[in-house]
Amino acid sequence: MVKEVNTTTQIAIFRRKEIRKTIHNNEWWFVIVDVVAVLTNSVQPDGYLKDMRRRDSELNKGWGQIATPLYVNTAGGKQKLNCANAEGILRIIQSIPSPKAEPFKLWLARVGYERVKEIEDPELATKRTRFLYKAKGYPDSWIAKRMRGIEIRETLTDEWQKRGIRQQKEYEILTAEISKATFDMTPSQYKKFKKLKRENLRDHMDDLELIFTMLGEASTTEIAKVKDAQGFPENKEASKKGGKIAGDARKKLEKETSKKISTQKNFLHNQKKLK
Repeated sequence: MVKEVNTTTQIAIFRRKEIRKTIHNNEWWFVIVDVVAVLTNSVQPDGYLKDMRRRDSELNKGWGQIATPLYVNTAGGKQKLNCANAEGILRIIQSIPSPKAEPFKLWLARVGYERVKEIEDPELATKRTRFLYKAKGYPDSWIAKRMRGIEIRETLTDEWQKRGIRQQKEYEILTAEISKATFDMTPSQYKKFKKLKRENLRDHMDDLELIFTMLGEASTTEIAKVKDAQGFPENKEASKKGGKIAGDARKKLEKETSKKISTQKNFLHNQKKLK
């Protein structure tokens, strides 16, 4: 019997579009709205999905057996999103008139095979994430920091769970407190600053932005442990203090260099310049 392994939410790529996936019962489960967005190019996949369920009564009737709310990492922390395994996704795409359906089925089969190999050797999952960033054009030095940042973030959210943080809104608020103290901007404000929409903010940070993000989150984790912060109010205070440590360091560097750490540059901007 194959043992379940702990893993973070990962990003799968189908024709250059991102689909979040997570492990449940030793198989990949995919975020349903991400799949709908990829297959339909809809800017409002939630709305498309609701309309599709209204049109397909059989799909709607069996929705409880197809969709399972699972914790998925988001910019605001872990939150429950409706996910489906390969079998469930295949049923959903039967209701989507898309020329991408057949290639998508082949892609699902390949991803399933990759999961079997990753259970046997969990290091393969990390290697593949690195490969995906490399394929997108990120430099090795940036990828190393991004991967370390993912580990630090996962350690923090695991610590929050142990300390009584359960609700999506709580994760979002705590994350915002760290970001605000570190950069004087919440994640949503930072995305607007960089002119991003649905993209992952951290995938569009430069080296120093990633470093100060890691410092704020690692400091928060350490303070929460040392102070034995329990529940939302105490962890909110730890988040403010952890973020302030990173914020103070950022301000000192900005004073020494006369340069702002937060910039409007992002990976999308860099890619356009290369074309």
